[in-house]
Amino acid sequence: MGFNLFVIVDLCFVVASLAILRRIFNSSKPPPLSLPPGPKGLPLVGNILDMPTEKEWETFAQWGDAFGDICSVTVLGQPLIILNSTKIAVDLLDKRSSIYSDRPVLQMGGELCGWKNTLVLLPYGDRFKRFRKLFHNLIGSQAIMRQYFPAQELESKKFLRKVLAEPDDLQAHVRRLAGSVILRISHGYEVQEHKDDPFVTLANAATEQFSLATSTGQFLVDCIPALKHVPDWMPGADFKRQAKQWAATLVEMVEQPHNFVKQQINAGTAKISFTASMLESKPLTEEEEFDLKWSAASLYSGAADTTVSAIYAFFLAMTLYPEVARKAQAEIDAVVGNDRLPTFADRQHLPYVDALVKEVFRWNVVAPLAVPHRAAQDDVYDGHLIPKGSLLIPNIWKLMHDPRVYHNPFEFKPERYLADALAAEGLGRQVEPHPRESCFGFGRRICPGMHFADTTVFASCVTSLAVLDISKCVERGVVVEPVNDRTSGTISHPKPFKCNIKPRSPKAVSLIQSSDEYF
Repeated sequence: MGFNLFVIVDLCFVVASLAILRRIFNSSKPPPLSLPPGPKGLPLVGNILDMPTEKEWETFAQWGDAFGDICSVTVLGQPLIILNSTKIAVDLLDKRSSIYSDRPVLQMGGELCGWKNTLVLLPYGDRFKRFRKLFHNLIGSQAIMRQYFPAQELESKKFLRKVLAEPDDLQAHVRRLAGSVILRISHGYEVQEHKDDPFVTLANAATEQFSLATSTGQFLVDCIPALKHVPDWMPGADFKRQAKQWAATLVEMVEQPHNFVKQQINAGTAKISFTASMLESKPLTEEEEFDLKWSAASLYSGAADTTVSAIYAFFLAMTLYPEVARKAQAEIDAVVGNDRLPTFADRQHLPYVDALVKEVFRWNVVAPLAVPHRAAQDDVYDGHLIPKGSLLIPNIWKLMHDPRVYHNPFEFKPERYLADALAAEGLGRQVEPHPRESCFGFGRRICPGMHFADTTVFASCVTSLAVLDISKCVERGVVVEPVNDRTSGTISHPKPFKCNIKPRSPKAVSLIQSSDEYF
């Protein structure tokens, strides 16, 4: 009995000692890592009720102000890591691109609608690398883009003619311009003169659907993938019926231009283009032709809608900031004169116009949240855990409107990139960063068409400024203030606005109406 009592006492002593040692040992260990801070969610569903339904970038920017430049939310167990500074975006998406180059599986836009086959949603891997190589060889540098300058200049001139004839249809003319330039390059197709060109119409419809289908938090199936298996007839399955319609539009956009090129090759009338050069180079396997169709469609769809947004924003900016237009026109008049239209050869002598184009991309962010990157493995940044499978969302809208980087960020001011202009205004600030550093994305997912976008927007801006005066409308003696607002979606556009467009002079009219030869 006594022996047993001693054993029990010894055991209690050992257990107590172990507990004390464990507490001492655990207190020396760092606390477990946690996600970046963010709004507190609910059990199970997380922050699903906090997710905005429109202009998500504004809410994400507010979260950044409240919780820091890297913050997070969780939606039904899926971590979303929001990046509200260029430094953090570069640190993660550029410098750690081996971890953050994958894309999420978007059930609505990618799986159900089929956009997973295009470059923008293609998973990181061998096929993605093949696509990127094709794009680089086609439009991957300013040097390569020079071969397309004549086509861009010609289509810009045709655009001016249409704007002169029907200035109230500006948005339609901008869409036709963007489609005309890219279809020449991708498929050797010359857009028809009437408004409703079938390929431009297809591109416009498909890209608008892409923007809606991939918008963050808009479809519950992206959070609960099992919903994609519900029958189409079930109540609440409207998204599946919508996806089928959108998928059919996408397939038409891919197949119709490709078949056009094949018909032209068979007839011996095919013009030089990305698709024709690949089809004529060698017999393609079924897989190679599939890749060709979808990479050409990626070029065609990716450039069309984004370029539309930028050019339309240029007209909005010139309406709201007439003093900027006057400065640009004075520079064009001094360098080019009024006997011809400006060309790309003039760009190096037009620093203010060049800065104006930069400001178009900064002021009007075409893809405010880009497309999310996906973490391929667990990672740690600044003491925060970024779990494998997390979606990283660079808030490009915030980066382009960050007052710590851009002075008066909501003002359209090309001078911010020109040291001489800042000095002339008595402003001692340094020139501000080129928007290209952020607005075209990051790392291995940076937009491969950024040089195409830059040259197309420059061509339309400089030729329009040379011959057109853009101003606010006056109706019944009252000035109509343009609506300076943006649409929601992956690709954002200025909302429709009214402006007054007139030729600057009779000489300008003659330049617009002259022949369509390359100039």
